Amino acid sequence: MSLEFYAEKFNALNMNRQKGGVSPHKVCMLLAVMDLIANKTINNNRIFFDQNLRLSFTHNFNKYRTESDRDSPHLPFFHLRSESFWHHQPKPGRAAAYQKLSTVSGPGELNNNVAYAYLDEALFQLLHSPVVREYLKASLLENLNFDSQRTLLNLGDAWDWLECEAVVADYLAMMELELRGERYNKSQHRRELQTKLNNRSDGSMEFKHQNISAIMIELGYPYISGYKPAFNYQQQLKDVILMRLAEDRHVLEKQVDSFIEQEPPQFNEFVWRDVLESAPEKNILPPKTETREFTPRFYNFAEREIGNRRMGERGEEFALQFERNRLTLLNRDDLAKEVEWTSKERGDGAGYDIRSFNPENEKELFIEVKTSNCGKYQPFYISENEVAFSKDYAAQYSLYRVFNFKRVPKLFMLPGDISRSVQLVANTYKAIF
Repeated sequence: MSLEFYAEKFNALNMNRQKGGVSPHKVCMLLAVMDLIANKTINNNRIFFDQNLRLSFTHNFNKYRTESDRDSPHLPFFHLRSESFWHHQPKPGRAAAYQKLSTVSGPGELNNNVAYAYLDEALFQLLHSPVVREYLKASLLENLNFDSQRTLLNLGDAWDWLECEAVVADYLAMMELELRGERYNKSQHRRELQTKLNNRSDGSMEFKHQNISAIMIELGYPYISGYKPAFNYQQQLKDVILMRLAEDRHVLEKQVDSFIEQEPPQFNEFVWRDVLESAPEKNILPPKTETREFTPRFYNFAEREIGNRRMGERGEEFALQFERNRLTLLNRDDLAKEVEWTSKERGDGAGYDIRSFNPENEKELFIEVKTSNCGKYQPFYISENEVAFSKDYAAQYSLYRVFNFKRVPKLFMLPGDISRSVQLVANTYKAIF
């Protein structure tokens, strides 16, 4: 759903109208929720009928009440269920009794039957943005016949919320086609996108697509490989993506799962000298932060790819053929014949997958292979044992990152201690009794 969808919902609440007047209760309850989200009192999508909510409701209610209006927050908390975006979680064992309720006589009856309320996940994500809250607040106040202007904050040259929605929708549409293996024209997409924006240049649109790539990586998803991730993004852009994923993530994840499981390519006729690319610079990766940001991570593309053992094995085979061809091109057929697929012949756990050779000094070269169907900048997992091996044998070690494996396989090399080439972020712990 879009911002405009919820603005229209907020603008057309099912209000209690009597004697020509309009009850402000639903409006004030929603304003109270928005205030509690703003001050982080509500930090997950569970809205409890507690003292914080009642006090915030009263604060807003006193602004908009008339003499005949009573401060009864239990009523809007219950009757907001008539709005499609507000939902109740009945208390355990009370679902049948809850369904029979047409109203509640007081706070006690509400608390006896309702554990908490919750919003559409997309709306909950939207309300984390100060700009969006002000916009939706104006929509709410129109129910009370207040002359409030619905405008998005002027951000100068920065993209406004509706522009961010348009570019995210465009990116996800291209990504869907890419995951299905269908061709699309980026220039045509930009031309169509430009009609929905505030006179943005091609360069500006390109950079915003790169920002989206960076955010998709941070959230655990694949990205469009043609848009190199740029991590200095506008926070509002991330808020828009979170809102879209809150609604559409199951569809996207089904597409990504299908993409991961696609059969790896045949690669007997590659021009092997064209396979090698330069490695990414370390500073292209997301900056390491001191504090843990509890952003919802809906997916873990890198972890799911590990589960595709067929792709991992084919990636190692690809790297093995590449390595033999590399030595052959250096006129070292003798060494090429000695290259060993260690993980296949001896099993996992050695700390590397392929044993090759340095053609200059004929010393052993230990190669770890990591394979992805996605682009060059997609993160990957590496075990503690593999990291330790790269440190202990730094002079004889290289990680071969195989990427774009389903389409046109390429690889780059990260020689030596792996921690010198990438940022290692710990996210798994061993639990010992």
